[in-house]
Amino acid sequence: MLLSVLMPVYNERATIELIIKRVQQAVLPAGVDKEIVIVNDGSTDGTREILEGYQGVAGLTVVHQSNQGKTGALLTAIRAAKGDVFIIQDADLEYNPDEYAALLAPIVAKEAEVVYGSRFLVKVKGAELINVAANKISNITLNCLYGTKVTDVNTCYKVFTRHAQEGITIKGKHFDMDTELTVKLLQKGLSIKEVPITYAPRSRSEGKKIKWSTALSMFWMIIKYRFAPKN
Repeated sequence: MLLSVLMPVYNERATIELIIKRVQQAVLPAGVDKEIVIVNDGSTDGTREILEGYQGVAGLTVVHQSNQGKTGALLTAIRAAKGDVFIIQDADLEYNPDEYAALLAPIVAKEAEVVYGSRFLVKVKGAELINVAANKISNITLNCLYGTKVTDVNTCYKVFTRHAQEGITIKGKHFDMDTELTVKLLQKGLSIKEVPITYAPRSRSEGKKIKWSTALSMFWMIIKYRFAPKN
C-alpha cells in the first residue's frame, strides 16, 4: 500500500524544512510505503526557493503553481499523487506526523475508507475560544443535517482511499475542501471513523491563515450540499 502525503504550502518558510523532515521520519504500519507530494501555492516569502532544493529527492514530488488557495493546491496534489491512500498534511507544525500509524490503522485493517483525526476527542490546549466555538458549530450543523457523529469536521488530518474520492468533484476554493469533501463522502454512503490526535495550535502572528470569511465559506458548504443536487 502506498500512502500519498498531500502537502499544500503557502508562505511557510519558517516551518517547511522541519515538517518535511518529520513526515519523512514518520513510522507507518507494516506494508505501507509513502510518497510526499508538495504543492507550492504561489509562495512569496522564500518558500519556493527552499523547496527547489528538494527537487529530485526520492519519494518527494514538488509542484509549483500560481496561488489558487488550499483547495486548489490539494486538487493539484491529488492529480500528481500515485498512492492508494491520501492524507492531508499542513505545512506548519500544528499537526504531528507521528499520528500517521494510528490514522492508517483502520484503513490497513479494512475497517474504514475514511478516517479523520479529531482534536476534540482529547482536550485541546492553547486554541482560541472563538476558533473552538466555530468548529463546534460546524460539527453540530453537520451532524444535524447528515445524521453523523463527527467531532472535528475541520481537522487537517483527513485520510481517505483513492477509491473513496473517485467520482467526487470539488467546486469550492480556498479552505472549502475541508467541508465539501466531507459532505460529498457522506453523500456517497461512506462513514467517517475518527481517532484522537494531538494538536499544537499556532496564533495569527505565527502565521495562521484562516479568517472569519473563510470559516463562513467552509460552513456554507455543509448547508449548501445538503440541499443541492448531489454532484
